[in-house]
Amino acid sequence: MHPLIRPTYRSAAPHQPKRHVMNDEQLLMLQPDVAGLEKAASLLNAGGLVSFPTETVYGLGADARNDAAVAGIYAAKGRPSFNPLIVHLADVTAVANYCEMNDTACRLAAAFWPGALTLVLPLKADAGVSKLVTAGLNSLAVRVPDHPVASGLLAAFGGPIAAPSANPSGRVSPTTAAHVIAGLGGKIDAVVDGGDCSVGVESTIVSCIGAPALLRAGGIPAEALEACLGQALVQGQDPDLPTAPGQLASHYAPRGKVRLNAPYAEKDEVLLGFGPVDAALNLSSAGDLTEAAARLFACLHALDTMGAERIAVSPIPDHGLGRAINDRLKRAAAPR
Repeated sequence: MHPLIRPTYRSAAPHQPKRHVMNDEQLLMLQPDVAGLEKAASLLNAGGLVSFPTETVYGLGADARNDAAVAGIYAAKGRPSFNPLIVHLADVTAVANYCEMNDTACRLAAAFWPGALTLVLPLKADAGVSKLVTAGLNSLAVRVPDHPVASGLLAAFGGPIAAPSANPSGRVSPTTAAHVIAGLGGKIDAVVDGGDCSVGVESTIVSCIGAPALLRAGGIPAEALEACLGQALVQGQDPDLPTAPGQLASHYAPRGKVRLNAPYAEKDEVLLGFGPVDAALNLSSAGDLTEAAARLFACLHALDTMGAERIAVSPIPDHGLGRAINDRLKRAAAPR
């Protein structure tokens, strides 16, 4: 971590388990001690959602390998699209298990990790991270948080934790446990109360794919990053190397031609269903948008495996997670 900007703290998989969200009375307030962190890790292992403090803001954590748990993040936040999520890991060695670390990444990690820096790196083919985390891309946003509670939780859990800010989408990011409860009470399983966050703004995001690029200003100044690298950061995203979803009109597309809002499949079409319909594949026969979100990318891959040349998709309700699903399906159906 750069000595001039180190923060200080105030006190304070094949089988996918189902996630059970507690009501307001049952939401657990956990202390940042051994027992509290072990309970939080147990909830994460069971597919639950646990909010925890980092030096930047409180994150809403889920097992980054569990499709259903990650879909639960989007549902709890009311997140309008499948933006890639940041994955928190214990140390650089753990990061290297999931991503390719080039020279730029190694230099920045040595200088600023643990800390408020997120790096976008090439994803290893065998990483096992949910495609909902990466939005189907071949890159992963990762960071090593510099907070004793976050570090303790990562050690107790022993795996990757996907964690955007623990607030309803579009609202102010939370810097206390009380903020989390006010925004997400009744929608998540537990909050680890680690006091106030010291940085209070999200992490800086730098892409290390191609020329190092500043994707988001945050808790570490760009000037410090440029001084470390001895070069200026590219401002914004290289359009030829997208690392965030929604940048291309045609994206997330299977090989077959896609027809949306189809009540039934026409001749030579394969139906990707939603709800109680007779379909070759169904996002959710129960009409559950969270389940549909968790299955979306897997179903699109399965259609490719089936060799489907023409695909009909049942109507998806355009509210909640349905808006995100429809957005991705519209891009999948766009001319290409």
